[in-house]
Order: sequence, then C-alpha cells, then structure tokens
Amino acid sequence: MNPLFAAHSAEHILNAVMQRDFGTGRSVEAHFGVKKSKCDYVTNGSLTSDELAAIEAAVNAEIEADHPVTTFEISREQADAAYNMGKVPDSATVIRIVKIGELDVIPCVGQHVEHTSQIGRFAIRSADMKDDKTVRIRFALEQRP
Repeated sequence: MNPLFAAHSAEHILNAVMQRDFGTGRSVEAHFGVKKSKCDYVTNGSLTSDELAAIEAAVNAEIEADHPVTTFEISREQADAAYNMGKVPDSATVIRIVKIGELDVIPCVGQHVEHTSQIGRFAIRSADMKDDKTVRIRFALEQRP
C-alpha cells in the first residue's frame, strides 16, 4: 500500500472527526509525508491532551470500521449544489467525489486506499498553535501489530 494514499485517506477521516466532534471546518492546509503528515484547523484555541487522545481514538475507530473508499463523478452544477467547492478549480467541469463509507463525502482528486483498514494505526505526534486561531496536528501512520 502506498503510504501517501494511506495518509491522504487518514486526512479525510481526521477532517470528518474534527468537524463532527469539535465543530471545525475541514483542514485549511494539509501536507502528507511518508514519515509524518500535518493538518491545520481553525479553532478557538489549543487542544488539551484529553482532546488529542479523543481525536486519536475516534480516528482509529473509524479506520478499524473498515469503511469502503469509493469514487464517482458528477457535473459541476451538481457538485456546486451539494458540496463545498472552495478547493476545486473554477475550470473543472466534471467533479470527482471521494466517499469514505457514510463518514466523509467530498470533492477530491487525490489517491486513496480501497478500505480504511488498509491505513494502519493513526498516531498524533504533536499539536500546537500555528497562530492565534489555527491548530496544527502532526500525525503518523503505524503498522498494526
């Protein structure tokens, strides 16, 4: 499994957990690496160690749920009516949608795993405030024992 595909899929799950459990929007910036990845979220302040542990547990629970990761294409007009298109170029006319079970459905051009159980274990390495309103979460993926 390509580790960057796994990291990108984990980012989708992290986004869904952050939105569902903490009321943030999707990440405002993300970077995927083989050894470590990061996502930035607009928040009202830093996250406590208990909140970070809850995020890590929630992401791992969704990974272990073995959600299928599927894609489909729709017209620009359909996508504009149903999705946040902020990161999609205006020139795109056919929009690819990535769906992770019922957890996350969003326009995306990236490569992903086929099932979330292929991601591995999600581990938060650190979280700190990038600025007054943005928390940066650094994470890595580990092989399951």
